[in-house]
Amino acid sequence: MSETAVVYREARHTLEKQGFTFQAIVLDGRKGIKAVFSDIPVQMCHFHQLQIINRYLTRRPKLEAGRQLRLIALDLSQKGITEVFFTRLLHEWHERWSEFLKERTYHGDGKHWQYTHRRIRSAYRSLKVNLPYLFTFQTYPELNIPNTTNSLDGSFSHLKDLLRIHRGQKRHRRWKVIQEVLARR
Repeated sequence: MSETAVVYREARHTLEKQGFTFQAIVLDGRKGIKAVFSDIPVQMCHFHQLQIINRYLTRRPKLEAGRQLRLIALDLSQKGITEVFFTRLLHEWHERWSEFLKERTYHGDGKHWQYTHRRIRSAYRSLKVNLPYLFTFQTYPELNIPNTTNSLDGSFSHLKDLLRIHRGQKRHRRWKVIQEVLARR
């Protein structure tokens, strides 16, 4: 089963029917999930945001614009970074590199083109789009929202290992294993 907005919506509905309430949610950046939780504070996981940046820029970007943008993204892992400071860094970076980001590469026919630095543009866009969700943990300090999903991801690692060991099982048997492990918690 893949993690889609429909699955999250059903899971939320099921948990709320059982009496659970949600104060906030920390997401890993999957598309469409924010909309399921639009009525509560949403925090984008800093680790997953950095993974997105690494996917676009690599860990060692060749171009100076990419290196600088990656350094700004790495600031998310610094304690004490504020939304105002991070936003300013991102804005200043964009001001400096805006013409560079507009560069186009034309194909042989001279009519069709694409942006030359698509991956850097995508990395910037990811930070810009997720910016409203990167500092929710600071906006609502009374909720003690973590800024990563690490504690959740780590708590399921043993379950993932168990399923990997028994990877030949049919789906209904794997589901029974999951239910048994979760019932012991």
